[in-house]
Amino acid sequence: MQVDQMELWTRLAATSKTVVLYGMGNGADKILRICEEKGIAVSDVFASDGFVRGQIFHGKRVLSWSEAKEKYGAENLIVLLSFGSSRPEVLELIRRVASEAELYAPDVPAFGDGVIDADFFKKNEKNIQAARALFTDDESLMIYDKVWEYKKTGRIEPLLEAVSDPDKVMHEIIRPEEISSYADLGAYTGDTVRELLFYANGAVREVWAMEPDARSFKKLSAYAEGETRAKVEPFCLGAWSHRETLCFDGSGNRNASMEVNRSASLADRKFKAVTVEGEALDTLLDGRTVDYIKYDVEGSEYEAIMGSRATIERCYPTLLVSLYHRNEDLFRLPLLLHEMFPDYQGIYLRRFGGIPAWDLNLYLTRQPRVL
Repeated sequence: MQVDQMELWTRLAATSKTVVLYGMGNGADKILRICEEKGIAVSDVFASDGFVRGQIFHGKRVLSWSEAKEKYGAENLIVLLSFGSSRPEVLELIRRVASEAELYAPDVPAFGDGVIDADFFKKNEKNIQAARALFTDDESLMIYDKVWEYKKTGRIEPLLEAVSDPDKVMHEIIRPEEISSYADLGAYTGDTVRELLFYANGAVREVWAMEPDARSFKKLSAYAEGETRAKVEPFCLGAWSHRETLCFDGSGNRNASMEVNRSASLADRKFKAVTVEGEALDTLLDGRTVDYIKYDVEGSEYEAIMGSRATIERCYPTLLVSLYHRNEDLFRLPLLLHEMFPDYQGIYLRRFGGIPAWDLNLYLTRQPRVL
């Protein structure tokens, strides 16, 4: 059976069904804005049964799923999922709704603006195909194709298929036993440092951990002080292209970012502006050798890469780069890195489940891995 590949926003503009949002929050704000721009009427908002507490969202009382079905009939609805999760119990709730009504999960950027629609694909088709040609193995190509299928159609089925094994990624691509020094850009509270040290079994000796959020940095510092498996040096800095004082969202959530990354559709949302220092990894390391760099910096990956160019050219460390924060990251960052550092021979794409296409990472290794 051929899968319907109609672009999501075209489908929604042409439907005679009633469009409703499933969930509230930043994702719902972004989806509503796109719908308004494209003349797509959104009739109501609902939450899973048992999660409704009399909330009002954009002037509408939030319904339960049972109320939405009773009001419109499940067969008459198109449901737009407007939140994300990787928790099994939440994914089960989403699947349950999808089994009863036509459900899509629009891909809206975590940071910045823009929409992935027919014009986006027409404009970027050559770059999308050029980036695809870079990948080293079949799993990378499968994930790349499935993620773009999802981004085009909004269907969740491709995402449920495009899932990698974290243990295999760690052992076969990152190879912690070969790492003695690690730069964690976007260290949060130290969770990815802990994970690497667990797998490294004593190989990692030194870690430089950059985290700009004050609350997260406090927890990171406390963890670093008690860590005995390696020397962990925390820095309350944002990974950037050069030394610069930046405006940052200091609200304390994991997805806090630089103000320049903030979506215009969230202009009315609470934003606790604080200043932080941005710094280039090249400056921080000052010529020291690093074996592995992780870039998960909430939409500032480009700037962070540019700020570590000299380090990469000197050391050619294994790289992990998050590709899901901006619409164009999935092709722009692989093409950028290949152009700047052509000696990387292993280029891999892996994803770790959940909806939407989060936890999507690019890995670069000096030599291809035997997988």
